[in-house]
Amino acid sequence: QVQLVESGGGSVQAGGSLRLSCTGAAYIFRDACMGWFRQAPGKEREGIAAFTYDRSATEVPNYADSVKGRFTISQDKGKNMLYLQMNTLKPADTAMYYCAASRACALARQYAQPDALDGWGKGTLVNVSS
Repeated sequence: QVQLVESGGGSVQAGGSLRLSCTGAAYIFRDACMGWFRQAPGKEREGIAAFTYDRSATEVPNYADSVKGRFTISQDKGKNMLYLQMNTLKPADTAMYYCAASRACALARQYAQPDALDGWGKGTLVNVSS
């Protein structure tokens, strides 16, 4: 069972920023690609940011259109940490945010599908007010 723990959520006004963090066991970061998905109340899960591999076998980030240019995913594998820097937040960004592991190194949009993932945390809540 993959165990991941998110932190950094909170309440912020529109236009503000938050930085989410995620940690887990070293083997998770060694054996899988990492990413983030979110789920707002009454809405479907949305994959928003993830690391995957390009044709040169370089691990690169990719993003959902809804967050591209505003959110930045980063990681420090040496510290078993994953981050999501969220800038220019909008009320539409209000959701529970989850970090997840994908041994298949799924694309960001695929993080909406539980079958594409090997585990995720319990989430951290982000609330953006207008």
